[in-house]
Amino acid sequence: MRRILVAAALAGSVATGLAAAPAAQAATTEAAASTSGWGKYFSSDGKAYTFGKSYQTHGKVYTHWYGVDKPGGKRGYVWFEYYKGGHWYKFSQGWDGKHSGSWGAKGIKKIYTYTCWGDSKFDNCGGKYRIY
Repeated sequence: MRRILVAAALAGSVATGLAAAPAAQAATTEAAASTSGWGKYFSSDGKAYTFGKSYQTHGKVYTHWYGVDKPGGKRGYVWFEYYKGGHWYKFSQGWDGKHSGSWGAKGIKKIYTYTCWGDSKFDNCGGKYRIY
């Protein structure tokens, strides 16, 4: 009788393990697919660039970025444009030297970025790239 119970318990644990493996693998694949690294995206004069990663988790999209600019008394700027709730939003963050930052929001469908460098946040802007 004990042999039958042990065999049944062993068969049940093997079946449960096999059933759980594809679910765990699918969750890992989904998490990996939602993360994307981006950059180096340069300003038009090549004196500043940004790079980073964007990812989604629990319905919220996050972007973590790094900025580098060359010395010379001017600042680098990273711009983000994102689509959320039927509207486009736009903001920038500036730095001098090296800097990093992050931000996130729920409901984002698309994010674009570009890098500028100069006396104002509108000078020497490079190309615009979709990062999410």
